[in-house]
Parts: sequence; structure tokens; C-alpha cells
Amino acid sequence: MKAVLDILKECDKVIVCVGSAQESGTEQNPLSYDQRTEMIKYALGDAEVPLRKYKIIALTDVNNDLLWIGHVELHCPKFDVVYTGNSHVKSLFARGGYKVKDIEIFRNISSSMIRRRMAHGLAWKKFVPNAVAYYLDDIDAPGLIKSLTSKKMDK
Repeated sequence: MKAVLDILKECDKVIVCVGSAQESGTEQNPLSYDQRTEMIKYALGDAEVPLRKYKIIALTDVNNDLLWIGHVELHCPKFDVVYTGNSHVKSLFARGGYKVKDIEIFRNISSSMIRRRMAHGLAWKKFVPNAVAYYLDDIDAPGLIKSLTSKKMDK
């Protein structure tokens, strides 16, 4: 959330790309693209970011570094700057001639950390906006994540 607010200080509009959009029901991507989009909308709404200030785009995996930038360009409106916290994405877009800026990782919070906390029954709600916590509870994301983690352990 902080990243989007920081980007909007520099840009008129943010394109939020939801990667691995074809994935759901996995330990890495337990939620569907639609659920992840809803979660993002709730977070942005909680931060009072107007709808006109962002666009959410689904990006499926291509698993080919040579095709990645073209894939993103094909699915996104024109963009000038790439903001990322992923060093691999940063290097790909930098080599592709794009200006790339780092996203500040806020208090070491990541989706992986939150999923781990859910899986182990630890407190997680303080790490997400209130509206997102309510939404994740409503769709029983903690239960889904616990079941996916236990399935992995059963193998």
C-alpha cells in the first residue's frame, strides 16, 4: 500500500500488475486473480485512492525472460517507469531500456510472511489494511492457506 501511495507522489496513475494471474489454489498463490484484485481494491479504498488513479492488470506467466517485457507491454497501457521490489524484474526492465525504481519494502512485510503467519495460526491482521483483513476473513483465506500447507506436509 505504501508503495502505491509513494508512486502516486511521482505519477498521475499506477498500473498494478497481478502476476501469475492464472495461478490459484497453490501455496505460493492461494487466491484467484479475482480474489487478489478484490484485495487490492479494498486496500486502495482503505487508503482513499480514487479509482481513476489506478488500473489493475492480470499478467499470466510466460516463464521466458526474453519474452517477458513484450508480454507486459502487450497487456499494459503505455508506461514510462517500472517500480518493483524484485531484483530480477528490475534487471530485465533495465536491460529493456526502462527507467526502473525500487519499491521500499515496508517493515519487512511480504505476502509470503503473511501467508506463513496464517498457516501457523499467528497474528497477521496488523500487517494488512483493515478492509483487507475483513475481506480475507470473509473468504476464509487463513483456512485455505492452512489446508494448502497441510496438504504439502502430507506429501
